[in-house]
Amino acid sequence: MSQQSQSEGMVRESNDTPSLDELDVHLSSDPESAVPVPDSQGWLGRFAFVFCILVAISHIYFNTLGNMSELWLSAMHFGMFGFLCALLYRTGKHHTGISKMIHWGGNILLGILSLGVVGYLMLEESDLYARGVTFISSDWIAATLAVVLVVEFARRTSGWVIPIMIIIALTYVAWWGKYLTGVFHFPGLTTETLLFRSYFSNEGMFGSIARISSTYVYMFILFGAFLVRSGAGDFIIELARCVAGRMIGGPGLVAVLGSSLMGSISGSAVANTVSTGVITIPMMKRAGFRPVYAAGIEAAASTGGQLMPPVMGAGAFIMASYTQVPYLEIITLAFLPAMIYFLSVAFFVRIEAKRLNIQVVEEEIPRVRDIMKRGWHSLVPIGVLIALLIYGFTPTYAAGFSILSVIIASWLSPRPMGLKDIAESMVQGTYNMIPTAVLLIAVGLVINVVTTTGVGNTFSLMISQWSGDSLLISLVLVALASLVVGMGLPVTASYIVLGTLSAPALYSLLNESHLIDYLMSGEVDGMASAMITLSLPNLAEALSQGLSLEQAQYVIASLPADSLDMVIEQGLSPEVLTVSLVSAHMIIFWLSQDSNVTPPVCLAAFAAAAVARANPMKTGFMAWRFAKALYVVPLLFAYTPLIGGTLTEVVQIFIFACLGMYALAGFFENHLEGPLLLWQRALLIPIAGLLLWPNLGLIAQLAGAIILAFLFIMSRRAEPENPHRVVSVETA
Repeated sequence: MSQQSQSEGMVRESNDTPSLDELDVHLSSDPESAVPVPDSQGWLGRFAFVFCILVAISHIYFNTLGNMSELWLSAMHFGMFGFLCALLYRTGKHHTGISKMIHWGGNILLGILSLGVVGYLMLEESDLYARGVTFISSDWIAATLAVVLVVEFARRTSGWVIPIMIIIALTYVAWWGKYLTGVFHFPGLTTETLLFRSYFSNEGMFGSIARISSTYVYMFILFGAFLVRSGAGDFIIELARCVAGRMIGGPGLVAVLGSSLMGSISGSAVANTVSTGVITIPMMKRAGFRPVYAAGIEAAASTGGQLMPPVMGAGAFIMASYTQVPYLEIITLAFLPAMIYFLSVAFFVRIEAKRLNIQVVEEEIPRVRDIMKRGWHSLVPIGVLIALLIYGFTPTYAAGFSILSVIIASWLSPRPMGLKDIAESMVQGTYNMIPTAVLLIAVGLVINVVTTTGVGNTFSLMISQWSGDSLLISLVLVALASLVVGMGLPVTASYIVLGTLSAPALYSLLNESHLIDYLMSGEVDGMASAMITLSLPNLAEALSQGLSLEQAQYVIASLPADSLDMVIEQGLSPEVLTVSLVSAHMIIFWLSQDSNVTPPVCLAAFAAAAVARANPMKTGFMAWRFAKALYVVPLLFAYTPLIGGTLTEVVQIFIFACLGMYALAGFFENHLEGPLLLWQRALLIPIAGLLLWPNLGLIAQLAGAIILAFLFIMSRRAEPENPHRVVSVETA
């Protein structure tokens, strides 16, 4: 989980830093199903240690230099991680005697079977097609067994939600879908066809989601494990102390900055929370922040790690796959929105620090020169990664050679990585990947059913109907759906499910919003003009001069669906269509993160509460309060050119959005530079509206900024006159 720093200058507090056992943070929803990371102790530990290294080496090879079909690579990915899941996420740990031997034997058998179904697929695939895709007995056994294994491994690592979803989805296709009436009626597939699509084809458990898992996701998780092992985690925290430690609320800002940088490596909110939290939370508590406040800040900041390029968790790679937009472009578009999020969390830290009169002694903050001298080599792999991506190499190739650069760069430091460090990095990365690999492969079965039956299109149509074609109401519905789905699914699975079901609806509504602007421009011509004139001849004259808002909305409401799609395709440029698609997925991706900080299920908040020894549910509500940008920034995606706009437009939106988030933070805290009067607090809501809603115009935004500055100055005059409490952050 967390990496204990051995370098000088790192903050430690023995009374506040719990052991790993006390953290009670597990990758599985069932605490008894997870075991410690494999080491070289005991026969199981030695075997798992070696097997994890084999898994890492094979994936690195086939993702960089080797050649294997996508289906086989995904199948191998499942077999290896299924084997590890059977051994390490085992059940029956409290049995003794013969009962324990039986359970051990069962777990080993499941692991062997997971490798066996992969071997069968590779050996019998060509024979199956030679028979005209007609199953024989062994095909039935292997395919059925593969699905059962996926369900069981998903249960062990993620609880019952995903297995239940798989069972409902598969039985819907093969059995009870034909008994439904209305939009969800499905005539059904034969069991043979269903198993073929689930096991032998590129559409089921070894489909696109599994390919993303075996390539992008695993390679970057390995990259993160190597970086942390090389000392990059310590370097990031120390660098954050240098940059933010001298500011008001320094310890809290260190948590925000450190978590954003660490999150760009780990891509996991929980892993980010425990790895940085064991340092930053005690630091914040000693500075004077309440435990629940410190834990909430860490959880909110760590959740943002999945929004921060270059890794962004698995979502960035899945988004690139869904939208066919290059990964490098995705992370470029994601940078400023992520900065809005982290600045919004930092505003809460500053306001609380002003309330508590916390300041840090500058002499005890490490100097940037000293930190860079000790850890500059940690920046080399990041530079290599970015350079390779810019020069057009695939993300998997870039990640593979960036891993190599971590090792080489470490040789320039006082702590070079040896064979043991390299092996343990592979083991740590592989172990961290087990639940994610199993999860993504399992979700592939559900996604296959959604695409096969057209349920995704049906769900999108339902969103459009329920919202009355209102983009705002659609966003509210998707936010509610993400909250409900996120209570039972990890963030990655939540994004995949919601992206499949609701992205088409959001994409369509965003296109209609762009089409309204196009119809009002007076530049409609060609096929788009002909289609509109043919269906609505009374608007022919007005069309050439530019329609009013009411007329444009009437066109969209009156055109048949096929004609409207054609007008959108002919009237809007490919760039605008791409912006709509990316915006739709960004909205869903951001909203999917709320399961980390939204009670009653908020894993990142619970992990932070364990570190801070704070009330878990209170921490969850506190983290949810700090993460308000998770809901505000999607509105900017929908209603502003934050994605796809000109540089001037994007910078303007960014600046005013940051000011708006500061106004919102002041409203929630009832404090800016000093305490606020009731009328001042009430005024912050319309101010935030002016700043965050650029469609009101630049004049309105400037007016909001001026009023906010006026309240800022007034709150400074209301600031308590007692001196700041000086807090030491020197090494404990």
